[in-house]
Amino acid sequence: MEALLSVSFDYLSSYDNTKIRKGLRQVEGLLAQICLSKSKMSVAEKRRSVVGPGTTPASPKQLGALKEDLAFREFFKLQEGFECNVAIRLIACLERLLGKGSNGQNDLLILSTLELIQGILLLHPPSRSLFGREVYMNLLLDLLDPSNCPAIQSSTLLTLVCALLSNPQNTRVFETLDGLLTVTSLQKLRSTSREVKFKLMEFLYFYLMPETPSVQSLTAPSTAVLQRSPSKLGGAFSRNVGGAKGGGEGEVAKTTEEKQALLGRYLPNVEALVEDLKESAPFGGTVG
Repeated sequence: MEALLSVSFDYLSSYDNTKIRKGLRQVEGLLAQICLSKSKMSVAEKRRSVVGPGTTPASPKQLGALKEDLAFREFFKLQEGFECNVAIRLIACLERLLGKGSNGQNDLLILSTLELIQGILLLHPPSRSLFGREVYMNLLLDLLDPSNCPAIQSSTLLTLVCALLSNPQNTRVFETLDGLLTVTSLQKLRSTSREVKFKLMEFLYFYLMPETPSVQSLTAPSTAVLQRSPSKLGGAFSRNVGGAKGGGEGEVAKTTEEKQALLGRYLPNVEALVEDLKESAPFGGTVG
């Protein structure tokens, strides 16, 4: 598995679009094998396998069951170090792609990279701490520029959700960098597509939810990949549905009312959004 990641990273670090595409497909294939492969497959087979074109994927595994999978445990452990961390490499690849300007082929590569970042942030929650760094959060905000295509804007909003999920410290960085102004300005533009405006509203509903720091976000700095032992894998997938605050991260967590006041600086009638959030509970949580 480590060797496959190393080869993928070599492709991702290239400036040639063909090589970048190959690297993205290899990473996608590895993640697919971990998440979708049949349980009877041996660990060695999972390490060697890459999903090929036209391959019919197996049924996806439940996220909670992944922590018992030996191949996934090995992958998770590799993510603890800088050399094999997938999120770092994908973010670096995204930076290079942005530097190439906007064209059809480049936009497709940006979309593929964003989708993989979303996946890795869900599979390895400690990697979300990377977006506690302003330079990486700014990268996502730059992708919300009105000049970018609607598909990139929509995918970036979903990536933001994955980066902010159960991570109040990242949300504070998002706010400090005028992320709310960026989002609401895009929402107000007439040129913004209907689909993107719908995604923007979804994002604002998500933002207004009470914050629930996860176990992993209580224990590590925002500038490093977290170090976790395999025995703590389960904590990375658990959520504190009671919304209790604790530790250093709990001190920066904000309530719905506090975030409503912040959002109200840029958007009128936020109270209606909060009321709708309380009634519909789109994310299954309870808004106080």
